[in-house]
Amino acid sequence: MDKISDHLLNRRTIRKYSSEPVEDKLLDGLLKKSFRASTTGNMQVYSIIITRDPDKKRELAPLHFNQKMVTEAPVILTFCADFNRFNKWCRIRNAEPGYDNFLSFFSAAIDALLVAQTFCIAAEAEGLGICYLGTTTYMAHTIIEVLKLPEGVIPVTTVTLGWPGEEPEQVDRLPMEAVIHKETYHDYSAADIDRY
Repeated sequence: MDKISDHLLNRRTIRKYSSEPVEDKLLDGLLKKSFRASTTGNMQVYSIIITRDPDKKRELAPLHFNQKMVTEAPVILTFCADFNRFNKWCRIRNAEPGYDNFLSFFSAAIDALLVAQTFCIAAEAEGLGICYLGTTTYMAHTIIEVLKLPEGVIPVTTVTLGWPGEEPEQVDRLPMEAVIHKETYHDYSAADIDRY
């Protein structure tokens, strides 16, 4: 089995990191790989805020419910849906952008998540550990202030990154039959729910 396939079947979320730094060259290489992810209409309407500064991590920590990995991980990446850049591109060309709507946000959020997941797969293939922080969507309004995000830029997910300081057990996943539907959606019976 190749490195990525082996990793995907054996991956674990890492919440404890060693103090070893993540070198800039390695991080830049991982980011370049992630930028090759598919995006909606190739518009690439995402941005990534990289946080390494301990003071800024301490400022972000309460917004992520003071989870220790926010201050302990060497790198924090906030993946954002970003129509600010694309809107400016339109206006510079004397076109009025029409992207201030839910569909555009949804497309940009998908782009940001595709890039985030591609980044995570590349990082884990190099032996790094990651953890997605679901707190980003709960605290987006305040993260916007702390990271000085302009209008049209909304944080979608945050990923902690570093060399693993633990090897936790894998968490359970639903069986395939719980999530796969052939041809059309097959609704769940009470017995299905109990079984899955």
